[in-house]
Amino acid sequence: ADTVEDEMEMATVRHRPEALELLEAQSKFTKKELQILYRGFKNIGWYSFLVFHFLPETFKEIYSQFFPQGDSTTYAHFLFNAFDTDHNGSVSFEDFVMGLSILLRGTVQEKLNWAFNLYDINKDGYITKEEMLDIMKAIYDMMGKCTYPVLKEDAPRQHVETFFQKMDKNKDGVVTIDEFIESCQK
Repeated sequence: ADTVEDEMEMATVRHRPEALELLEAQSKFTKKELQILYRGFKNIGWYSFLVFHFLPETFKEIYSQFFPQGDSTTYAHFLFNAFDTDHNGSVSFEDFVMGLSILLRGTVQEKLNWAFNLYDINKDGYITKEEMLDIMKAIYDMMGKCTYPVLKEDAPRQHVETFFQKMDKNKDGVVTIDEFIESCQK
């Protein structure tokens, strides 16, 4: 006799994301690619009511495998927020596919909009020096202390100053989406 857990597992295995055709139309992936992505997604995501999600911890676990000498916690949090477009605290398969579609196959404009969204931590339409410094520190923390050449303590702040010298065209202390895109395209 099957247990409730066995029935849930079988239902989980058979589950397909809703409106696969719609997702195929909205993304730059084929149906076959979406099926492959889904298999991988459900193997590392958790499920609630048989709908798979990534939680912030999932991003941390993935990045800590790539950067074992560092602490990926903060960067993973920022990246998670960029994928969690509906801000509900989890990244659904659909959220994941749409973000990945932009990052892998989007136009330059789409990729730059996505990157701006990552750096605009509070989503107010501007990148401040503080936001950029938070991201830079998170990247340096993720890389760890064992980098070559050895990074100076003030490297994140220097990186931010260089970024703002290039990007903040009107010198108002913030970078808008237009300034960001224009500077990146040069």
